[in-house]
Amino acid sequence: MNTNASIAHSLAALGHETRLAIFRLLVRAGEEGLNVGEIGQHLDMAASTLAHHLKTLVDAGLVIQERQGRQIVNRVDYGAMRGTVSFLTSECCVGVTLTREDAA
Repeated sequence: MNTNASIAHSLAALGHETRLAIFRLLVRAGEEGLNVGEIGQHLDMAASTLAHHLKTLVDAGLVIQERQGRQIVNRVDYGAMRGTVSFLTSECCVGVTLTREDAA
């Protein structure tokens, strides 16, 4: 179950242009994921810059890292992604009724 705090943490991680680009690239890569070198080639970024941003995405629970031999493969945690999107859309179009007490 996602809490407001965990969703806010996920959205804060995605609220940076570079991290959003990394995340979208990993979404396109699918379950196979990409290593840091491959991400760097696609986005024309240095490995040190990517490592910093990937750590933020991992800490937010949006990206999973797995060692495969000498490489670390990065992939989206699709459950976390769906949970975040579901949280944002779960009450779509249900309406809002404000009472006098709500406004106070």
